[in-house]
Amino acid sequence: MTLDWTPADVPPASPWVSAGWLTVRGVRLFVRMCGHGLPLLLLHGFTLSGDMWRHVAGSLGRLRTCIAVDQLGHGASSAPDQPDRYRMEEAVADFVALMSALGHERFDCLGYSMGGRMALGLAMAAPERVRSLVLESASPGLADPAARAARRAHDEALARWLASVGIAAFVDVWERQPLFATQEGAPAAERVRMRAIRLAQRPHGLACSLRGAGTGAQPSYWGRLAEWTSPVLLITGAKDEKFTRTAAAMAARLPAARHVVVPDAGHAVHLEQLAAYLAAVTSFLEGG
Repeated sequence: MTLDWTPADVPPASPWVSAGWLTVRGVRLFVRMCGHGLPLLLLHGFTLSGDMWRHVAGSLGRLRTCIAVDQLGHGASSAPDQPDRYRMEEAVADFVALMSALGHERFDCLGYSMGGRMALGLAMAAPERVRSLVLESASPGLADPAARAARRAHDEALARWLASVGIAAFVDVWERQPLFATQEGAPAAERVRMRAIRLAQRPHGLACSLRGAGTGAQPSYWGRLAEWTSPVLLITGAKDEKFTRTAAAMAARLPAARHVVVPDAGHAVHLEQLAAYLAAVTSFLEGG
């Protein structure tokens, strides 16, 4: 297979050794890579990009070949105008095609928040491709159909509002959510960098992602968790009580799960307590 790859410049201050656009299934996905060893696919959260993993990849690169992709509608990847193109099954097919194009038949997968939901969907759809999972502040979706419908309505309203007010006003409100309040204790330079990533997003890309890949749009995997018998690490922050409860319930259903609760951290454990986050992930990847 011919690799449809367009290289991009790599910032000198980053750990990335290569970056560029890979065309798969009719879209261009922006990919950053570094490290060596077995492949590790890194999936970012909503409003972010693969560059959120800069410090994580810089450390884990000694254990794995880190592959951070900008998900559809985010960062420098394509942003189609059709919300259905962002749905879980489409995203999963994109990730499988991307890793196949890079020559990786089996890989580990690490995801944060929305990226964690996507990582779980990938494992459910293609268990033969995913060796292990690391899910940070993630959920298997909403089991109650009424709750899913309500969430879809909420995300539709949010997408419409985003389109009307623009990215700057949206980011101001998004970052003031109670879910992110604990990030005030994170390193100031990193908070500034995450905000810059958010402000660089395209409103229509985020709106389509909300409509097609939001929590209400994705299928519920609660009833299928027992199918995933390979290792999985669940990481949550002690201050993020909602997702810590969700992870505990997931761990009870997953046959080979380990749940690590990191003190003094909220939703973004990798941002708020990087050293503890890296220690947990490194131990897991090393088989400890």
